[in-house]
Formats: sequence, structure tokens, C-alpha cells
Amino acid sequence: MASFIRQFTSSAVLPVASSTSSSFVDIPIPSFIISNSKSATWLYTTVAIVGALLLLEQSVYRSKKRHLPGDSWTIPIIGKFADSMKPTMEGYMKQWNSGALSAISVFNIFIVMASSNEYSRKILNSPAHAEPCLVHSAKQILMPDNWVFLNGKSHVEYRKVLNTLFTRKALSIYIGIQDAIARKHFSQWLADAQKDPSPQSIMMTARHLNMITSLRVFCGNHIPEHGAIEISEKYWDITQALELVNFPLAVPGTKVYRAIQARKVAIKWLELAASKAKTSVADGCEPECMLDEWVKELEAPGYKGRKDFSDREMAMVVFSFLFASQDAMSSGLIYGFQHLADNPDILAKIREEQYRVRAGDVDKPFTLEMLEQMPYLKAFVKESMRVKPPVTMVPYRTTKAFPISNDYTVPANSMVIPSFYNSLHDPSVFPEHDKLIPDRWLDPNSSANTNPRNYLVFGSGPHKCVGIEYATMNIGLVLATASVLMDWEHHITPESEQVQIIATLFPKDGCLMKFTPRPRP
Repeated sequence: MASFIRQFTSSAVLPVASSTSSSFVDIPIPSFIISNSKSATWLYTTVAIVGALLLLEQSVYRSKKRHLPGDSWTIPIIGKFADSMKPTMEGYMKQWNSGALSAISVFNIFIVMASSNEYSRKILNSPAHAEPCLVHSAKQILMPDNWVFLNGKSHVEYRKVLNTLFTRKALSIYIGIQDAIARKHFSQWLADAQKDPSPQSIMMTARHLNMITSLRVFCGNHIPEHGAIEISEKYWDITQALELVNFPLAVPGTKVYRAIQARKVAIKWLELAASKAKTSVADGCEPECMLDEWVKELEAPGYKGRKDFSDREMAMVVFSFLFASQDAMSSGLIYGFQHLADNPDILAKIREEQYRVRAGDVDKPFTLEMLEQMPYLKAFVKESMRVKPPVTMVPYRTTKAFPISNDYTVPANSMVIPSFYNSLHDPSVFPEHDKLIPDRWLDPNSSANTNPRNYLVFGSGPHKCVGIEYATMNIGLVLATASVLMDWEHHITPESEQVQIIATLFPKDGCLMKFTPRPRP
């Protein structure tokens, strides 16, 4: 029996096992199962890679940030991009008030923001560690070899000649042009106001005034009227593209692409102006504009700097000057009009000074000698730009590790941004810092005058604004002449005191004004 069972088991089990094994091998597996299996593998792999990259992003951010105030974790990939698209002063103030140094990230660009006067000045005065980059798209728009991006000897060679373009002799040439253009525009403002007496935004009209003034000061009549109009109309595209954050690629339809096209138009006209200036001076004509003065200075016996500036190099300098004049200078001028309208006691003092210096002759052309007799006007301009600085910060890029403090080093290739606003609103230097008090600048012993390091409206260090005298003179001249030719009323809205941040600061409502002719004394 036992042998029978063993024999049966062997004969019964073995064939079954063999038959079953063979049948499983032969069963076809549906193709969709194989396909899904491969898809799942790719999906899991992709998720794993993306997850690892996101973890790496957070790890790198936290490693760079270290102990600085700022978000513990950054939003994957975009960081603070959403906040940067529509920046507000409240948002900036929150960041500045979080610490003397604080950190954020935008599209994996690590950014250190400096709010204190000490660290802001250190950034501005450390060319060995940081260079101005303005915004991410700036070099695409202004061109990477523009003098504003240069450092060291190359930058010094430019400043050596550019400083001569803002001397008293040079300014005396420009001031007559400025005065004549301002009066022409005021006549047009009054004519427009007569047709439509309702309050109108002066944001673009003031900008157009500054653009035309600067084009004629810089280029004289070397650019025809239609060329000046074309530059003025297209330059707004450049301003919009130089916001702190913009889509970085120059793809058709983007702000950066439109700005590059506008730059090509402007440079074409500016190169023509530079060429004509060289011809004019060679023919023995006296300088009538900044380009003429530049060419003339290069021929001066006492000039020891570089002399071989090409038309393109000269055009790029003027191009950068135009950006400052139609943007920062427009911000200063618009807030100047608004501050005077909102402070009639200050406007009354300016008018009294104007009538006295002009001896009651409001048609008398403005001169440097007259400006020197207007201390209250100059104090107002300085104070107005302190209260509402056109530029609140200037981004720099670290060229190598930057030991900015005893316990923190900014990594190389990071963005580091000095803030001007906190220095200009330091209550220990400027008591009642939010109030407009021009008289603080008339007392040589005031804390404002004894702490010049805090007045960062025009920056500091090797890249400090080279045209300070021109900018303040133009704002002062326009406001002074306007004060004796026109009355203006500010239409206040809920957005009048709110700030719109483009590349510089502007009233959010565009500054609505109503102009009327002022009776002669």
C-alpha cells in the first residue's frame, strides 16, 4: 500500500506541477499592464527627482540664509515672485524692519536686503565685492558694456570726463535751455487746462517735460524734433521693463523685448547726435549742449584722461542719463508739485523768495547766480526728495563672497540690495521724519546737516549719481518758475499718499492737478 501511495503521488503530482508551470508561462499578459507599469516607473522616478530638487532648493536657501531674518522656507521655484510683481512700500517696510540684514529668494536668486545705514553704505562702497546690476534684465536693456556696469579703471576713466560735464561752466550752458523749455511746457499745460479744467494726472506730462528738457540739454539740436518725440514716446517701455522684477526673457510681447526695441531706436538717434557734436566742435562752434561740451573737454590742453570715446560709447552714456532724468527726476518733480500744493505755507515762502530774487520780473530768464540766492528753494527740493526719495534701493550683485558683517558673509553671485529709505527716515537724524520741514536744512548745526552720511538720495561710493547738480537744479528751476507763472490745486484722492513703485516712486493716483494762470505781481 505504501509503495502504491508513493507511486501514485509521484505519478499524480509531478505531471500536475509540470502542466501548471507550463500553462502559466503560456498565458499572455495584456499590453496595457506592461505599459502602465513602465509609466508608473517613469512617474515615480520623475516625482523622486523633482522632490529631490525641491528639497535641494530649500536646503541651499537655508544654508545661504543661515541666521538672517526671513522666511524659514521659500516657495518652491518662484520664491517671493508674486510679491515682487506688485511691490508695495508696506511690503518693503516689513522686510526692512525685520532686521538690518534679511533674506528672500526670487526664482532661486538669493537676495540679501540691507536696511541700516551702515550696511547700505558698505555695499555701495565695496566695489571689490559687489557691482551694480540694477535689475535682472538691466544689462539686456542698457547693454552689458554700458558705463554704469563698469568697475575699476574703466569706470574711473568715464567718470573723469563725465564729472567735467556738470561743472559750473557746463551748468551755465544747460540752465538757459531748461528755463526756455519749462516755460514752453507751462504754456501748453495752461492751454490744455483751459480746454478741460478738470484735474488731470501730471505723471506723463511732467515726465515728457523732463525727457524733452534732457534730450535738448544732452544733445542740443543734433537730434531733429521728430527724433526727440520718438525717443520720448518709446522710452516709457524701457522704464516699465526696469521694474525690480520682470519676466527675464526677451520674448516678443514681453516688457523686456519692447524695451530692447525702444533702446535700438534711441541709440540710433543718440549715435547720430554724438557724431554731429564731434563735427560741430571740429568746425569751431562753441558748445551748446552736453555732447558738445564733452567733445570740447577732450580737446582741452589740461585734460589727461581717455580721449577715444566712440559715438556708440557716448550714446550709451546719454542713454543712461535719460533713464535717470525721465524716471528719478520725474518722480522728484511730481512729488515736488504735490508737496507744494499740500503745504501752501511752504509754497508761499518759495514765492516770496522768487519775487525778491527776480525783482518782480517773472519773465526774467533763470540763471545760476539767481539760483544761488534761493536757499529756501534748494532746502525744499532737498527735503522733498528726502521724504519721498525717487529711488528707495539699488540692487547689486556680489562678485565674490562678501563678509558684510562679523557674523555673516553674503555668498558669491547673490543679489544684495542697499536700502535708502530707512537712512532718510532715521528719527535720530531727522526728527519728525515723516514731515516736510525744509528749514531743517537751513541750520548748519541741525542733525540733518551734521549727518550727511544719511542723505542717500543719490547713493554713495564710486557709483554715486554723477548728475546731482543737474537733477536738483532742474527740479528747483521748474518748481520756482511754475510758482510765479501758475497756481495749482491738488485733487486729493484716497490713493494720493499711496505709492506706485515702477522703477521709482510715484503717487498711485498719478498726482491729479488743476493749473490756472497766476496774476503777475
